[in-house]
Formats: sequence, C-alpha cells, structure tokens
Amino acid sequence: MAHYGILRETRFTEAAEDIRGSHLYGLNDEKLGKIDDVIFDHSTGVIGYVVVDTGGWLTTKKFVVPADGLRASTKHNDDFEVSLTKKQIETFPPYQESDLDSDQRWADYEGRYRSKWVSDPVIHRAETDRNITPTTEQSTGNIVSERAAAAAHGYSTGSRVPVGTGGRWDTFQSRLRERRKEVVAQCNTCAGESAQKRGSESVDTLRKAV
Repeated sequence: MAHYGILRETRFTEAAEDIRGSHLYGLNDEKLGKIDDVIFDHSTGVIGYVVVDTGGWLTTKKFVVPADGLRASTKHNDDFEVSLTKKQIETFPPYQESDLDSDQRWADYEGRYRSKWVSDPVIHRAETDRNITPTTEQSTGNIVSERAAAAAHGYSTGSRVPVGTGGRWDTFQSRLRERRKEVVAQCNTCAGESAQKRGSESVDTLRKAV
C-alpha cells in the first residue's frame, strides 16, 4: 500500500530547482499563497499534491491542490496558477499535516476532498476512481460538461488551454525522485514496513535453510 508524506526540511542543492516558496495564483490573478511543501508517494517519488500556505487568510492556514491542477503562471515568472478562488478553497475539508501519519486518516481525507471536487464545479470530474486528478482522456472528453457545470454555478468558463507546469516543475520532480530514499529513510511508517519486510525475508531464509 502506498504511503504518502511531505519533504519537510529536506532541501535541494540548487535553490532555483525548488518550487517551495513559489507563489500560487487563482482565477483573476488572485494571490492564494505560497507553495510550502509537496505530498508525494514514498514508493515512487511521484508528487500528488502541493501544500499551500495562505499566509493567514484561510482559517486552517494551509490547503492542498492536486499536482495536475497546477500550471505555470503566464504572468509571474517561476510561479504557478490554478483555476480556483478563495471562496472555493474555503469549502474544502481542513487539511491537517498529521493525517499523513495514518494511511487510514489520509485515505479518509482524500475521500472527503475528492467528493468536494466532484460535487462542486472546481473541476467536476466524477469519472475518476481513486485519484482526484483524471487521465487526459477524462479531462478532454468531458470539457463540455465541465463548462456547463461551472456556468450553472456562476463560475468562469473561459476556454484557455492550460500551459502545463513547465520545466521548473519537471526538474523539481526529478530531484525529488533522486533523493526519495533519503527522505523516506526518515519516515517512521516506511522504516517500520522495511523492518517488517526484512524480518519476513529472514524467516523465509531460515526456513529454506532448514
């Protein structure tokens, strides 16, 4: 079972390669906050979400955005944007970093968070199974229904094509994968699983020897 965690104090050698500290903008160029951390799969190093520090305008201080929901900002160098408003973000279930310590609690949070994205016209992608972020086929195949749902709720239905997350994101993702083992080594959950696996392998080896 995949386990998710954040980078915390782990830093990259080249500061320019680190997206943490970049600003995130919403619809109408509204500043939402700064990227504080990323939530990634410890077994693969793939980023699932970015954690955004609002600087205080949100009661819970921080919120998360699916990685595939981000794109490089067209107005601000080295920053990112997402099709969200503060009003929409305020309806998200509160993000608590401690939920990542338990696979069950995190799965529960993801379920509540995902249902919000489905019920409201944030992206309106009900076809997704386990992941909030849909496949390319799901995204492009339902753009008409997405716009209709957004229009019905009074949100923008602009047809601008996302420009992608850009080279800086790709570099950051690559560096994270390169240093995945170093970060995961500090995770109590993963360390426990590794110890248990090593124990099982030792028992199997002993049985074979007998």
